[in-house]
Amino acid sequence: MLSPTPLSLFCALLFCLPLAVIITITSPTTTTTPAVPDGSQHNPFPDFVPAAKTHQRFSFKPPPLPLEDDKLLFQVASRVNSKPPTGSPKKIAFLFLTISPLPFAPLWELYFNQTPKNLFNIYVHADPTYLYDTPFSGVFAHRVIPSKPALRFTPTLISAARRLLAHALLHDPSNYMFALLSASCIPIHSFNFTYKTLTRSKKSFIEILSNEIGSYDRWAARGPDVMLPEIKLEDFRIGSRFWCLTRKHARLVVGDQMIWAKFDQPCVVWDTCYPEENYFPTLVHMRDPRGIVPATLTHVDWNGSSDGHPRMYMASEVGSQLIMQLRKDKPRYGDNGTNDSDSSVTQRRDPLLFARKFSPDSIQPLLSIASDVLFKD
Repeated sequence: MLSPTPLSLFCALLFCLPLAVIITITSPTTTTTPAVPDGSQHNPFPDFVPAAKTHQRFSFKPPPLPLEDDKLLFQVASRVNSKPPTGSPKKIAFLFLTISPLPFAPLWELYFNQTPKNLFNIYVHADPTYLYDTPFSGVFAHRVIPSKPALRFTPTLISAARRLLAHALLHDPSNYMFALLSASCIPIHSFNFTYKTLTRSKKSFIEILSNEIGSYDRWAARGPDVMLPEIKLEDFRIGSRFWCLTRKHARLVVGDQMIWAKFDQPCVVWDTCYPEENYFPTLVHMRDPRGIVPATLTHVDWNGSSDGHPRMYMASEVGSQLIMQLRKDKPRYGDNGTNDSDSSVTQRRDPLLFARKFSPDSIQPLLSIASDVLFKD
């Protein structure tokens, strides 16, 4: 009987390591209380605990990915299967990008408790430089991924969204659609309505607008020639940073290097620098314009906007009339790569599923109408 040599053992370890990174497990880890960040810890949040799976279990824990190495994380995530496994239900990955303790967590708790747990996953990217006086609890407990600072007017907001996509891709192969949300977003339909809308679609929902006012200024915000030659002005797009991407497009985003290298440059003109509103629509437009519905399903009102922020609905405005009005509004359909010649896009009327921004003190009036209005379709 041959004994393995040290060299053969080393080679076997190198072969198995990528598999160990990709495979996730279902055994829970020890519950811990998140520490308040004081700048002395790299990551103040508890370890991310995988959600219960409906498919095969594994008996060992994979070695963690280096938290500092986004490049390796994205490389591994971009290689996962682009199709969910057969025999298990499709899942929606809800991606919360936040710098606050999620003021509408009680509302989301009601939303997610309407449905079986095997139809969704939750992931939270929480900027570790902010204080979280209230730990994430309930359905958000242990759903915080290893996070880094996410600042306006910088590409770090793009990085945070890509990080959420990468962890969701690696965590559960059944994740079919990936919805990006903020702390000020609320659902305006029931989970069942949202689930059917998203899982029945074979296309992503992402706003892609061309020839918008200020397009050149945004394109040249890093310098007049920085985007060239990869991204010409005619290929540059603008759109909401709140999208719902298919698994195919989630892999496209985390696997991208060429377009990302252009957006990962510091702006020299700050008042036209909104990278997160340009990177995703530009990338998808350049790579797969026919694979999307060019609209966001998150309602936002830019009338009365201030400092780059949309209108914020106050607690006194919340009621059944407001919710019904939000539902009646039609998404703005943009560029689908066909010069508006595709009637299947121009004649669509997809339902808006989420809305923003709502003031934190809106939580009580929202909870009071949750059962009879918000979650009643």
